[in-house]
Amino acid sequence: MKTTSDFLVIGSGIAGLSFALKAAKHGTVAVVAKRQLGDTATALAQGGIASVSATDDSFAEHITDTMVAGAYLSDEAVVRMIIENGPAAIADLIAWGTEFSRNADQSYALTREGGHSHRRIFYAADATGKEVERALISAVSQHPDITLYEDHIAIDLITEAKVKHRRIRPDRALGAYILDIKTGEVVTFGARMTILATGGAGKVYLYTCNPDIATGDGVAMAYRAGATIANMEFMQFHPTTLFHPHAKSFLISEAVRGEGAILRRRDGHAFMEEYHHLKDLAPRDIVARAIDHEMKIHGDNCVFLDITHKDPAYIKERFPTIHETCLQYGIDITTEPIPVVPAAHYLCGGVKVDTWGESDIQNLFAIGEVSCTGLHGANRLASNSLLEGIVYGKRAAERAIERLAEPVIPYPTIEAWDNGNATSSDEAVVIAQNWDEVRRCMSNYVGIVRSQKRLERALRRIKMIREEIDDYYWDFLVTPDLIELRNITTVAELIIRCALERRESRGLHYNIDYPETDDIHFKRDTIIRKNF
Repeated sequence: MKTTSDFLVIGSGIAGLSFALKAAKHGTVAVVAKRQLGDTATALAQGGIASVSATDDSFAEHITDTMVAGAYLSDEAVVRMIIENGPAAIADLIAWGTEFSRNADQSYALTREGGHSHRRIFYAADATGKEVERALISAVSQHPDITLYEDHIAIDLITEAKVKHRRIRPDRALGAYILDIKTGEVVTFGARMTILATGGAGKVYLYTCNPDIATGDGVAMAYRAGATIANMEFMQFHPTTLFHPHAKSFLISEAVRGEGAILRRRDGHAFMEEYHHLKDLAPRDIVARAIDHEMKIHGDNCVFLDITHKDPAYIKERFPTIHETCLQYGIDITTEPIPVVPAAHYLCGGVKVDTWGESDIQNLFAIGEVSCTGLHGANRLASNSLLEGIVYGKRAAERAIERLAEPVIPYPTIEAWDNGNATSSDEAVVIAQNWDEVRRCMSNYVGIVRSQKRLERALRRIKMIREEIDDYYWDFLVTPDLIELRNITTVAELIIRCALERRESRGLHYNIDYPETDDIHFKRDTIIRKNF
C-alpha cells in the first residue's frame, strides 16, 4: 500500500501538530502517531511554557538565563530568535484553544522554575502539556486537509540515495516506510516534505519519566539516512521523579520547587545551599548531580521534596494532579515530603538543523525534542522545550511551504517494502533480553556521573548488542518491539560516542576523569555522522 501527501509529519506532540496546523493551509498533511495522538511527552509536561510577558521581565534576561543554564554552549542567535518569538507562540496556542491558568483579575498567571530569574512560565495548573495537547488534537481533528494515522510506527526514512542505491549529495527525503501496527502491513508514505517530530529518547535508560514512545526513533532514522547528529551526550535527568515501587516514573514538576518546595535528606537536612547559590532553584543538571551525590554518600535510595510548609488548600489548588497522584500511593504532600529520585527526562542533542528546522538532508525537517537547534546547549532551561517546539513548528512550516512552491525535481520511483525471506520470530525473548540489557548498561555506565572506563565498557557492550540486533532484524518480520529495540540501541551508541569525544565536564555531561570545563577545545557541538 502507498499513500502520498505534501507534508508527512511523524509525531503528534506540540511541534508536530503545530506544524500540521500551519502547513495545512497550503497543502495536504499526514500525521503519523506511534500510539494514540495524545501519547506524547507534550501531554506529560506539567510545568509550562516560558515566555516573557511581565513588565519587570525582559527578553535579555530570559536569554541570559538560557545561556547560563546551557553552560554557554547554546547558540545565542538561536536563543534570541526563539525567545523573541515567545509571545507570538503563546498567542497561537491560545487561538487554538489552550486555556492557561489565570489570576482572579483574569490576567494570565505566571510561575517561576529553576534557572529562571523571573516568573515567566505560562501554565495550566500542573498539567500544562495535557491542556496544550488537548487543544491541538481538537484543532487538527477538525481540519479537512489533515489526515491522522494512529498506531503507525515509522521504520525508516526513504531518501533519494536509498532509492537509487548510491550516495547523493545533497540527499533528498522522499517520505518513510511505516508499519501499520494493527494490520502488520508496511505502508509506503511518500511526501514532498518529511518532518520528524518524534520526541526524545528517555527509554534508552532504565529510569525515565518519558512516555513509552520515547525510543529515539527520529534520531536513529535520521542517522541511518546520513543526517548530521549533534550533542547526544547531553541527556537531561529530571531531578525529581516520584520514588515508589508501584509508580511508573511520575514526574514531580519543577514548578513545585518554583513555589517554594525544599529538597531534604532523609534526616531532614536541606542540602541544596551547599551546591548552588540558587539552592533548590538551581539549574537541573546541578540539582540532579547534587541529589545523586547525596544518595551515594549517605547510602539512601531517594531524597525528599518538602512543600508541607505551604497552605494545604494552596497546594491542592496549584498542584491538583501531583496531589491526587501521590495520594494514590499513600503520600499526602500537604503533610509529608515526597520521596524523589532523578530520571532520564530530556535529550538536548538530536538531529542537527538550521534556524528553519531543516536538516542537511533536503526536505527533511526535525522539530521538537528530536532536533538539535542550538537553544539548549549543554542543559535545557526549564519550560523552554515546549516554547522551542511551537516556534520551530511554525518556522519549519514556513520553510516547507516555500519549498513546496519551488519547481519539482522529478521524483524517482519508490519501491514497496520488501520483506525478503524474513519470517515471523518465535524468539521474542531475544528482544526482551536485549532491551533490558541496553537500558541497564546505559543507566549503570552512562548516567548522571560518567568516567572514560565506564563509557568504553558501555560502548563495547552496546556495539555487540547492535550487531546481534542487526542480524536478527534482517531475519524476521518487523514488529513494533523490534523497531524500537533497533532504535534505542542506535541512540545508545550515539550517546556513548559523543560522551567519549567530549573530554571535559559541561552542563549535563559530567566526567570524573575530566572534571573541569575546557572552553579552548570543547566549547563546540559534538558532531557525528554515519560512515557509508
